[in-house]
Amino acid sequence: MSCNAAELLPLLGGTANASAAASYLCDRFTTVTYAVDNTYLLFSAYLVFAMQLGFAMLCAGSVRAKNTMNIMLTNVLDAAAGSLSYYLFGFALAFGAPSNGFVGRHFFGLKNIPESTDSGTFDYSFFLYQWAFAIAAAGITSGSIAERTQFVAYLIYSTFLTGFVYPIVSHWFWSVDGWASPTNTDNLLFGSGVIDFAGSGVVHMVGGVAGLWGAFIEGPRIGRFDRSGRSVVLRGHSASLVVLGTFLLWFGWYGFNPGSFLTILKAYGSPGGYYGQWSGVGRTAVTTTLAGSTAALTTLFGKRLLAGHWNVIDVCNGLLGGFAAITAGCSVVEPWAAIVCGFVAAWVLIGLNKLAEKVKYDDPLEAAQLHAGCGAWGLLFTGLFASKHYVGEVYGLDRPYGLFMGGGGRLLAAQVIQILVVFGWVTATMAPLFLILKKLKLLRISSEDETAGMDMTRHGGFAYAYHDEDDPSQRPSFMMRKIEPTSTTPSPQNGGRNV
Repeated sequence: MSCNAAELLPLLGGTANASAAASYLCDRFTTVTYAVDNTYLLFSAYLVFAMQLGFAMLCAGSVRAKNTMNIMLTNVLDAAAGSLSYYLFGFALAFGAPSNGFVGRHFFGLKNIPESTDSGTFDYSFFLYQWAFAIAAAGITSGSIAERTQFVAYLIYSTFLTGFVYPIVSHWFWSVDGWASPTNTDNLLFGSGVIDFAGSGVVHMVGGVAGLWGAFIEGPRIGRFDRSGRSVVLRGHSASLVVLGTFLLWFGWYGFNPGSFLTILKAYGSPGGYYGQWSGVGRTAVTTTLAGSTAALTTLFGKRLLAGHWNVIDVCNGLLGGFAAITAGCSVVEPWAAIVCGFVAAWVLIGLNKLAEKVKYDDPLEAAQLHAGCGAWGLLFTGLFASKHYVGEVYGLDRPYGLFMGGGGRLLAAQVIQILVVFGWVTATMAPLFLILKKLKLLRISSEDETAGMDMTRHGGFAYAYHDEDDPSQRPSFMMRKIEPTSTTPSPQNGGRNV
């Protein structure tokens, strides 16, 4: 939505004073537009940050009680350590424009922010939103290596992931200068660019693949597989926390996906119409909801057929798998296609969990299967089902769209390239880091600490510890009994007093 003083001038009489008035009104209108769009972006950033609480609750409920304090602390530090590393290096590497196609070169330490360049307008709200995405990727990884990882390893990998690994990927696919970005109109990959609107690949695959290598290099938890190699379920201690975390993540996803429009005050078509970017925001929220809900129901009935019971933990993971999958194409697909996305995502997650058991891979939160596996499916889904109409609206150019929608295979080819590149980059950076940490004996805790639980051995006590004297059931019985009169009948021996 823009204001043109030349168009406004005839309406004000065409005089010199009218020209000044037209320019004045347009300047004020532009200021209001920036204010509304930045307020929308800040609100979305707050929603995405609230997902950290969802991750914390989900992780806490999915581990055993003896490791609750440990996993909660790592979630706090993902955000805290990620704040500094993304401020110092990450944002500049991701969006420091102008730059080349591979890495950003400006805005280290937020120098010269706010600033408007040929590549766009950069303000503090944009930094905050992108930081919330970066720490989300680190939070995904922490779930994969839970219950057996040294605390110092969390600090090292979280700083490295949010300050270097993730920013490079986001530059490639989200910066206007990125070599595979759909907004790099000077050099579109396959004439299309990659459509990863809110990060099925950039966020979920990066976090999931990093977690995959961390968990693989560490090995399974003690007791996860018996001596004959059969899988032993090590259940998390609180389904209530898992459900709470899932709903918080669901809520935050409305900032994650719809918020990725970055602006909202933009009309599609003629000025003054009812249809605009606000409609795209609403549609994206709808596709997100439908994909997650479909995946949850598919997982519910699928696991009932396979395992013979209804399991709320499986349903929650299925729901999140649907969300991770729809994140790439949420803005460019029809609502009915989102149902297809969620249905397939559920079976991708179920299948990968079965495969993980076969190869004795242990991920307490199914994070690699859920985020990397379903994220990869989401990228393929976008290449198959992206709508011509919505691709044109969101990206503003006539370009390839989904194969099944008649758009040819060029978008799908770009999506496949992204899957391969993200997997290769994260493998080349994070796998050596975990191997070095293992070599230096900084990765995995001792078997004694793992058996006892890190809360007691590393963090000074259990998360649910209390003092026995505060528990009424532990008090001696003579302290609990109220002394009552033995009789209410007056006795002549004591002068009529009750005994």
